[in-house]
Amino acid sequence: MSKQDAETGVVAAENLDRVEAPVTWRTYAMCVFASFGGIFFGYDSGYIGGVQGMDYFIKMISGPDAKELLSWQASLIVSILSAGTFCGSLIAGDLADYFGRRFTIVLGSAVFIVGVALQTASAGLVLLVIGRAVAGVGVGFVSAVIVLYMSEIAPKKVRGAIVSGYQFCITIGLLLASCVSYGTENFENSGSYRIPIALQMLWALILGIGLMFLPESPRYFIKKGKVEEARKALGRVRGQDPNSHYVEAELNEIRANHEYEKRLTPETGYIGSWLLCFSGSVGLASSNVRKTLLGITLQMMQQWTGVNFVFYYSTIFLKGTGAVSDPFLMSLIFTLVNVLSTPFSFWFVERFGRRSMLLWGAIGMTVCEFIVAIIGVTVGFNHTHIGEGNVAVANNISAVNAQIAFIAIYIVFFATTWGPGAWVLIGEIFPLSIRSRGVALSTASNWFWNFVIGFITPYLVGIDYANMQSSVFFLWGTLCATCIVYAYFLVPETKGLTLEQVDQMLDEVSPRKSAAWKPTTTYASMEQKEEKQTTA
Repeated sequence: MSKQDAETGVVAAENLDRVEAPVTWRTYAMCVFASFGGIFFGYDSGYIGGVQGMDYFIKMISGPDAKELLSWQASLIVSILSAGTFCGSLIAGDLADYFGRRFTIVLGSAVFIVGVALQTASAGLVLLVIGRAVAGVGVGFVSAVIVLYMSEIAPKKVRGAIVSGYQFCITIGLLLASCVSYGTENFENSGSYRIPIALQMLWALILGIGLMFLPESPRYFIKKGKVEEARKALGRVRGQDPNSHYVEAELNEIRANHEYEKRLTPETGYIGSWLLCFSGSVGLASSNVRKTLLGITLQMMQQWTGVNFVFYYSTIFLKGTGAVSDPFLMSLIFTLVNVLSTPFSFWFVERFGRRSMLLWGAIGMTVCEFIVAIIGVTVGFNHTHIGEGNVAVANNISAVNAQIAFIAIYIVFFATTWGPGAWVLIGEIFPLSIRSRGVALSTASNWFWNFVIGFITPYLVGIDYANMQSSVFFLWGTLCATCIVYAYFLVPETKGLTLEQVDQMLDEVSPRKSAAWKPTTTYASMEQKEEKQTTA
């Protein structure tokens, strides 16, 4: 129910569960299509792991007698994408505020296509690296803004599941990349690497063209002061008449929340608008700086779990141990496990909530990582002998199989918890006044740590450097253990709340008490009371 105040004319929801207009299947279809952006994010991240293990590619980059890429070459090829995405994510925050969420995603798709074209045309290291850097900027645009866009248009009751769909599309992209790379690995011509690279253009075209037919975020229009455009967009998003009481009530709640935030926010210039993300006290959970640091560290922690070690370097790592006969197939299996596990997060995130999901996921990953490390250094990957054909063979095949099984279980824990959970939360925790920049900074953090891990891993496991072998899983296990402490003390519960109610919750309770919090009023109702007091 909603009612219109006779004095102020403002329509506000009477039932706190109905501060959001009812939705139709069209709303879900829009959100599902928007999540398609995850496919080329995942594909671009995934194809490089297989390509780096291809004989033709290795010889093209390192010379005709090379058996594997040099550590610095592997490091540069993988990490340069993340450097581009880091820059693209930061730029995307401004573009999303000035030109709109939808425009920024379409632009990102176009930039990505240019980068892919350069990579496809490459016949050496230099152009390939330039192409990956340019494509990275495009991925940065899309990865930062697509989560923002979905969070702003998705219904509150399934927002977590919808944004988790983005992570699911990432896993599908990873799987497609693994399948294509597996299919071309034995090609003895440039098609071995050019086919997996060029196929990415298709995903960008589908997303870029499709987004042109979707509505802009109503919250973007509210921030720009375009209330009528916001009304029309919200009507399209919810599948309702723009002039219905449902749309009017939700629109007034969004607008009232924005007006409330504006009253607390001083007018500033461009630099000041960025500094606004870091205003307030770190010790206060409701402060902008606390929310910004939460978003940045959430994405940092997601990367610290070490999952991209598995997807970027599993082929090279397993090849180097000599303990697995077909590293390409094993890498494909890991990716398939990731895809099949992620849909369970759609239910987990709305049934158990974000906070519980991250906490138990971190516990499960920690246990698996340490088991893999302990088996490896005692009887597993680290212990091989030279067999027929001068090929390294594992001393204890059963131990190696156990390690592989626990790596797969670790992927299940990641795919159902931290994989989608971190993306869901960064789309929910920021107020509208800093949301685009907050999500941009959080996404940039993801790509910064993606870059760091991609850069250092070849040196951690490379035979010519640290050669940690299975001991590298002690590192990932220790970092996963820090995720347990982090989730318990710092992650709030946002399940079942509108974005405006999340703002209220963070103002009123600490993260550890957030799961029990219930809304007691709306911003529109508070605005009505203030107006009455002013006119009295």
